[in-house]
Amino acid sequence: MHVQSPLSRFTVISRLRAAGCVFAEDEADLLLCAGLAPNELINAVQRRVDGFPLEHILGWAEFCGLRIRVAPGVFVPRRRTELLVREAAALLGALEAASAEGSPSTPPVVIDLCCGSGAVGAALAALVPGIEVHASDVDPAAVRCAGLNVVPVGGVVHEGDLYSALPARLRGNVEILAVNAPYVPTASIRSMPHEARVHEPRVSLDGGPDGLDIQRRVIAEAGAWLRQGGHLLIETSRLQAPSTAAAMVSAGLRPRIAASAELDGTVAIGQRL
Repeated sequence: MHVQSPLSRFTVISRLRAAGCVFAEDEADLLLCAGLAPNELINAVQRRVDGFPLEHILGWAEFCGLRIRVAPGVFVPRRRTELLVREAAALLGALEAASAEGSPSTPPVVIDLCCGSGAVGAALAALVPGIEVHASDVDPAAVRCAGLNVVPVGGVVHEGDLYSALPARLRGNVEILAVNAPYVPTASIRSMPHEARVHEPRVSLDGGPDGLDIQRRVIAEAGAWLRQGGHLLIETSRLQAPSTAAAMVSAGLRPRIAASAELDGTVAIGQRL
Protein backbone atom coordinates (compact mmCIF):
# COMPACT_ATOMS: atom_id res chain seq x y z
CA MET A 1 0.00 0.00 0.00
CA HIS A 2 1.34 3.42 -0.93
CA VAL A 3 2.01 5.67 2.05
CA GLN A 4 1.78 9.35 1.26
CA SER A 5 4.73 11.42 2.39
CA PRO A 6 3.91 13.52 5.47
CA LEU A 7 5.83 16.41 3.88
CA SER A 8 5.30 17.75 0.40
CA ARG A 9 8.26 18.53 -1.84
CA PHE A 10 7.35 22.21 -1.65
CA THR A 11 7.36 22.10 2.15
CA VAL A 12 10.73 20.33 2.34
CA ILE A 13 12.29 22.75 -0.14
CA SER A 14 10.91 25.72 1.76
CA ARG A 15 12.24 24.50 5.08
CA LEU A 16 15.67 23.73 3.66
CA ARG A 17 15.88 27.04 1.82
CA ALA A 18 14.90 28.94 4.97
CA ALA A 19 17.71 27.12 6.80
CA GLY A 20 20.22 28.36 4.23
CA CYS A 21 20.67 25.22 2.12
CA VAL A 22 21.98 26.44 -1.25
CA PHE A 23 20.83 23.35 -3.15
CA ALA A 24 17.48 23.00 -1.40
CA GLU A 25 15.67 21.43 -4.39
CA ASP A 26 18.30 18.74 -4.95
CA GLU A 27 18.54 17.97 -1.24
CA ALA A 28 14.76 17.72 -0.93
CA ASP A 29 14.62 15.21 -3.77
CA LEU A 30 17.33 13.09 -2.18
CA LEU A 31 15.56 13.05 1.16
CA LEU A 32 12.16 12.31 -0.38
CA CYS A 33 13.60 9.44 -2.45
CA ALA A 34 15.57 7.90 0.41
CA GLY A 35 12.82 5.42 1.27
CA LEU A 36 12.35 6.80 4.77
CA ALA A 37 9.31 6.05 6.88
CA PRO A 38 7.09 9.11 7.54
CA ASN A 39 8.52 9.79 10.99
CA GLU A 40 12.06 9.17 9.72
CA LEU A 41 11.56 11.70 6.94
CA ILE A 42 10.30 14.36 9.35
CA ASN A 43 13.31 13.69 11.58
CA ALA A 44 15.74 13.73 8.64
CA VAL A 45 14.47 17.09 7.39
CA GLN A 46 14.71 18.54 10.89
CA ARG A 47 18.26 17.28 11.29
CA ARG A 48 19.23 18.91 8.00
CA VAL A 49 17.58 22.16 9.09
CA ASP A 50 19.62 21.90 12.30
CA GLY A 51 22.82 21.72 10.29
CA PHE A 52 23.64 18.02 10.10
CA PRO A 53 25.50 17.11 6.88
CA LEU A 54 23.11 15.71 4.30
CA GLU A 55 25.51 12.84 3.61
CA HIS A 56 25.47 11.77 7.25
CA ILE A 57 21.68 11.76 7.19
CA LEU A 58 21.49 9.73 3.96
CA GLY A 59 24.39 7.47 4.91
CA TRP A 60 26.22 8.02 1.63
CA ALA A 61 27.96 10.64 -0.50
CA GLU A 62 28.25 10.77 -4.27
CA PHE A 63 31.90 10.67 -5.33
CA CYS A 64 33.32 9.87 -8.76
CA GLY A 65 29.97 8.41 -9.77
CA LEU A 66 29.91 6.07 -6.76
CA ARG A 67 27.83 6.01 -3.61
CA ILE A 68 30.40 6.12 -0.83
CA ARG A 69 29.16 5.05 2.58
CA VAL A 70 29.66 7.71 5.25
CA ALA A 71 28.82 7.67 8.93
CA PRO A 72 28.30 10.40 11.53
CA GLY A 73 31.62 11.74 12.72
CA VAL A 74 33.45 10.80 9.52
CA PHE A 75 34.81 13.30 7.01
CA VAL A 76 32.53 13.68 3.99
CA PRO A 77 34.38 13.38 0.64
CA ARG A 78 34.33 16.60 -1.37
CA ARG A 79 33.91 16.92 -5.11
CA ARG A 80 37.26 18.73 -5.36
CA THR A 81 38.96 15.52 -4.27
CA GLU A 82 37.86 13.91 -7.54
CA LEU A 83 40.86 15.72 -9.07
CA LEU A 84 43.14 13.64 -6.85
CA VAL A 85 41.48 10.51 -8.21
CA ARG A 86 41.66 11.69 -11.83
CA GLU A 87 45.37 12.46 -11.61
CA ALA A 88 46.16 9.17 -9.88
CA ALA A 89 44.11 7.19 -12.40
CA ALA A 90 45.90 8.92 -15.28
CA LEU A 91 49.29 7.96 -13.85
CA LEU A 92 48.16 4.36 -13.39
CA GLY A 93 46.79 4.31 -16.93
CA ALA A 94 50.10 5.54 -18.31
CA LEU A 95 51.92 2.86 -16.33
CA GLU A 96 49.60 0.18 -17.71
CA ALA A 97 50.12 1.40 -21.26
CA ALA A 98 53.91 1.47 -20.84
CA SER A 99 54.01 -2.10 -19.54
CA ALA A 100 51.43 -3.53 -21.98
CA GLU A 101 54.07 -5.10 -24.19
CA GLY A 102 56.32 -6.22 -21.35
CA SER A 103 56.22 -9.29 -19.17
CA PRO A 104 53.45 -9.60 -16.57
CA SER A 105 54.20 -7.68 -13.40
CA THR A 106 52.76 -7.52 -9.92
CA PRO A 107 49.71 -5.29 -9.43
CA PRO A 108 50.55 -1.65 -8.75
CA VAL A 109 50.29 -0.78 -5.07
CA VAL A 110 48.06 2.19 -4.29
CA ILE A 111 47.80 3.77 -0.83
CA ASP A 112 44.89 5.98 0.25
CA LEU A 113 46.56 7.69 3.22
CA CYS A 114 44.45 9.73 5.67
CA CYS A 115 41.62 7.88 3.96
CA GLY A 116 38.57 9.03 5.91
CA SER A 117 35.69 7.12 4.33
CA GLY A 118 38.06 5.44 1.86
CA ALA A 119 36.49 7.29 -1.05
CA VAL A 120 39.75 7.79 -2.96
CA GLY A 121 40.82 4.16 -2.67
CA ALA A 122 37.38 2.85 -3.60
CA ALA A 123 37.15 5.17 -6.61
CA LEU A 124 40.58 4.19 -7.89
CA ALA A 125 39.75 0.50 -7.51
CA ALA A 126 36.64 1.08 -9.62
CA LEU A 127 38.47 3.10 -12.28
CA VAL A 128 41.63 0.99 -12.53
CA PRO A 129 40.96 -2.73 -12.13
CA GLY A 130 43.82 -4.92 -10.98
CA ILE A 131 45.50 -2.57 -8.52
CA GLU A 132 46.36 -3.47 -4.93
CA VAL A 133 44.62 -0.93 -2.70
CA HIS A 134 45.45 -0.13 0.91
CA ALA A 135 43.72 2.59 2.93
CA SER A 136 44.68 3.89 6.36
CA ASP A 137 43.56 6.46 8.90
CA VAL A 138 44.30 7.32 12.52
CA ASP A 139 40.60 7.69 13.40
CA PRO A 140 38.87 4.39 14.36
CA ALA A 141 35.49 5.68 13.15
CA ALA A 142 36.98 6.48 9.75
CA VAL A 143 38.63 3.07 9.57
CA ARG A 144 35.31 1.33 10.25
CA CYS A 145 33.61 3.42 7.57
CA ALA A 146 36.43 2.89 5.06
CA GLY A 147 36.04 -0.84 5.51
CA LEU A 148 32.51 -0.58 4.10
CA ASN A 149 33.84 1.06 0.93
CA VAL A 150 37.31 -0.35 0.36
CA VAL A 151 37.02 -4.00 1.43
CA PRO A 152 34.15 -4.81 -1.01
CA VAL A 153 36.39 -3.75 -3.92
CA GLY A 154 39.23 -5.97 -2.76
CA GLY A 155 41.19 -3.44 -0.71
CA VAL A 156 42.58 -3.58 2.82
CA VAL A 157 42.09 -0.98 5.55
CA HIS A 158 44.60 -0.24 8.32
CA GLU A 159 44.38 1.85 11.49
CA GLY A 160 47.29 3.97 12.68
CA ASP A 161 49.22 7.21 12.40
CA LEU A 162 50.27 7.76 8.76
CA TYR A 163 52.88 5.23 7.60
CA SER A 164 52.99 3.35 10.90
CA ALA A 165 49.68 1.75 9.92
CA LEU A 166 51.05 0.19 6.73
CA PRO A 167 52.51 -3.31 6.30
CA ALA A 168 56.32 -3.19 6.17
CA ARG A 169 56.33 -5.17 2.92
CA LEU A 170 54.91 -2.14 1.10
CA ARG A 171 57.95 -0.02 1.94
CA GLY A 172 59.72 0.91 -1.30
CA ASN A 173 57.00 -0.74 -3.43
CA VAL A 174 54.23 1.87 -3.62
CA GLU A 175 53.27 3.13 -7.07
CA ILE A 176 50.69 5.73 -6.03
CA LEU A 177 50.49 7.41 -2.64
CA ALA A 178 47.23 9.42 -2.71
CA VAL A 179 46.78 11.71 0.27
CA ASN A 180 43.98 13.99 1.38
CA ALA A 181 45.58 15.03 4.66
CA PRO A 182 43.96 17.84 6.69
CA TYR A 183 45.18 21.19 5.37
CA VAL A 184 42.93 23.80 6.96
CA PRO A 185 44.96 26.27 9.07
CA THR A 186 43.90 25.97 12.71
CA ALA A 187 42.67 29.56 12.93
CA SER A 188 40.51 29.10 9.82
CA ILE A 189 38.46 26.23 11.20
CA ARG A 190 36.14 28.56 13.07
CA SER A 191 35.08 30.15 9.78
CA MET A 192 34.23 26.84 8.11
CA PRO A 193 30.58 25.92 7.43
CA HIS A 194 28.69 24.73 10.51
CA GLU A 195 28.15 21.22 9.18
CA ALA A 196 31.89 20.64 8.71
CA ARG A 197 33.10 22.50 11.79
CA VAL A 198 30.65 20.82 14.16
CA HIS A 199 29.94 17.40 12.66
CA GLU A 200 33.26 16.32 11.13
CA PRO A 201 36.24 15.29 13.26
CA ARG A 202 38.79 18.02 13.89
CA VAL A 203 41.58 15.54 13.16
CA SER A 204 40.37 15.44 9.54
CA LEU A 205 40.40 19.23 9.19
CA ASP A 206 43.17 20.78 11.30
CA GLY A 207 46.47 21.07 9.46
CA GLY A 208 48.25 23.16 12.09
CA PRO A 209 49.17 26.86 12.07
CA ASP A 210 49.70 27.12 8.30
CA GLY A 211 47.72 24.02 7.35
CA LEU A 212 50.77 22.06 6.23
CA ASP A 213 51.87 20.17 9.35
CA ILE A 214 50.53 16.78 8.26
CA GLN A 215 51.55 17.33 4.65
CA ARG A 216 55.15 17.91 5.72
CA ARG A 217 55.17 14.67 7.71
CA VAL A 218 53.73 12.75 4.77
CA ILE A 219 56.18 14.25 2.28
CA ALA A 220 59.24 13.71 4.49
CA GLU A 221 58.77 9.92 4.54
CA ALA A 222 57.19 9.40 1.12
CA GLY A 223 60.44 8.57 -0.65
CA ALA A 224 61.01 5.57 1.58
CA TRP A 225 57.63 4.08 0.62
CA LEU A 226 57.46 4.92 -3.08
CA ARG A 227 59.12 2.72 -5.62
CA GLN A 228 61.49 4.44 -8.05
CA GLY A 229 59.30 6.39 -10.47
CA GLY A 230 56.32 6.24 -8.10
CA HIS A 231 54.20 9.27 -7.31
CA LEU A 232 52.94 11.08 -4.23
CA LEU A 233 49.73 13.06 -4.80
CA ILE A 234 48.51 15.46 -2.13
CA GLU A 235 45.35 17.54 -2.23
CA THR A 236 46.13 21.10 -1.21
CA SER A 237 44.82 24.61 -1.84
CA ARG A 238 45.79 26.99 -4.60
CA LEU A 239 47.54 29.29 -2.12
CA GLN A 240 49.31 26.46 -0.29
CA ALA A 241 50.41 24.58 -3.42
CA PRO A 242 53.79 26.35 -3.82
CA SER A 243 54.72 25.48 -0.23
CA THR A 244 53.57 21.88 -0.70
CA ALA A 245 55.69 21.63 -3.86
CA ALA A 246 58.70 23.18 -2.11
CA ALA A 247 58.46 20.54 0.62
CA MET A 248 58.48 17.88 -2.09
CA VAL A 249 61.67 19.33 -3.57
CA SER A 250 63.31 19.25 -0.14
CA ALA A 251 62.36 15.58 0.17
CA GLY A 252 63.94 14.71 -3.18
CA LEU A 253 60.76 14.49 -5.20
CA ARG A 254 60.15 16.17 -8.56
CA PRO A 255 56.94 18.21 -8.18
CA ARG A 256 54.24 19.58 -10.42
CA ILE A 257 50.88 21.17 -9.70
CA ALA A 258 47.55 20.07 -11.18
CA ALA A 259 44.50 22.32 -10.87
CA SER A 260 40.87 22.20 -11.97
CA ALA A 261 38.64 25.26 -12.08
CA GLU A 262 35.67 22.95 -12.69
CA LEU A 263 36.25 21.04 -9.45
CA ASP A 264 37.86 23.92 -7.55
CA GLY A 265 40.65 21.48 -6.78
CA THR A 266 44.44 21.59 -6.52
CA VAL A 267 46.82 18.64 -6.26
CA ALA A 268 50.57 18.67 -5.76
CA ILE A 269 52.24 15.69 -7.43
CA GLY A 270 55.75 14.58 -6.60
CA GLN A 271 57.66 11.80 -8.36
CA ARG A 272 60.43 9.79 -6.77
CA LEU A 273 63.35 9.88 -9.19
